[in-house]
Amino acid sequence: MTAPVVPRTGGPGRGTLDKASDENFPVAPFFLPRAWREDLMAVYGFARLVDDIGDGDLAPGGADAALLGVPAADAEDRLLLLDAFEADLRRVFEGSPGTPGGPRHPLLRALLPTVRRHRLTPEPFLALIAANRQDQLVKRYETYDDLLAYCELSANPVGRLVLAVTGTATPERIRRSDAVCTALQIVEHLQDVAEDLGRDRVYLPASDMKRFHVREADLAAPTAGASVRALVAFEAQRARDLLNEGAPLVGSVQGRLRLLLAGFVAGGRAAVHAIAAAEYDVLPGPPKPGKLRLLREVGVTLRGEG
Repeated sequence: MTAPVVPRTGGPGRGTLDKASDENFPVAPFFLPRAWREDLMAVYGFARLVDDIGDGDLAPGGADAALLGVPAADAEDRLLLLDAFEADLRRVFEGSPGTPGGPRHPLLRALLPTVRRHRLTPEPFLALIAANRQDQLVKRYETYDDLLAYCELSANPVGRLVLAVTGTATPERIRRSDAVCTALQIVEHLQDVAEDLGRDRVYLPASDMKRFHVREADLAAPTAGASVRALVAFEAQRARDLLNEGAPLVGSVQGRLRLLLAGFVAGGRAAVHAIAAAEYDVLPGPPKPGKLRLLREVGVTLRGEG
């Protein structure tokens, strides 16, 4: 689906970047200019690593913790790791070219030229770290609005960074991008209901669960009952609506960027279709779309349909 450019980083960095092929959307496809691919992979590397820290999914052996200056005895302390990662991020923005004291982690060293080339600000990166701190402290969301506020930290900064890297950010495009990114986050939550529950996290709003008479015990079943399926269908429709709201972003740009953004929207639409094709039973495992479905959705999105 994609041919990402992998920056020359060490072992931990390469392992993190290899996860790009598992995403619902193309991260840095081959048809983009090489400079864009490298910059987008640098942004992805940051976002993927901070999520891996927050989820406890770092490579075994403690190499990432050591790179961040966290003692081996504290390598499992996610909040401490996030603090150390934020300190390393600040080194990206505080130094000047050629001065010592730059970032320690190879993925942040790879991010440094991207930040300088596009004059990126720390806010979107800090928001992603804040989202992962929140994951350590907030395990349930009472309302859909509460979940949207979380997505403002966990998902929307990524789309804003894509617009910044490609030099196409405007208030209207940011608004459309936020809708797409929030939709992609909701879809991911729906795909990962069982996995998230295993981490003691539930991203289905409690008020919606009550409305559909779903208990947390129902989410631990091998397959979904009628109530869980109805709830997942309801949340999937919300994601569809957000994708439709954000889709005009694609038509607002030209060239290869238009195809990239169509891939983001199409990836979300194809994933929603896969969930629907599984009859909204997401508990056995994440429903994943096939390549043909993704290509079909890219065509629909480019034509402004859907």
